[in-house]
Amino acid sequence: MLTSKQRSMLTALASQDCVVQALGKNGLTETFIAQTEALLAHHELIKIKFLDFKDEKRRLSEELAARTRAELVRVIGNNAVLYRQNPDPEKRRVALQ
Repeated sequence: MLTSKQRSMLTALASQDCVVQALGKNGLTETFIAQTEALLAHHELIKIKFLDFKDEKRRLSEELAARTRAELVRVIGNNAVLYRQNPDPEKRRVALQ
């Protein structure tokens, strides 16, 4: 569980330089979830941009976070920020305080 300070820090990092995964008309397919898994494993912090399903972005973000075992940091506008810490300390890209 992230603290509010950690959420704030992750949101700031995501606004600067973050990998973006776009969710389009196909929705949460198995392929999209697998790609998100791979991005989280490599980058830890990613943004999901909602091109479609904008009315369902909160529910879909929560579902995606649950299915990828990630933390939903924040939903801002049509973007969601997901974070999953790498279990290997040597490969961590984001240092939480």
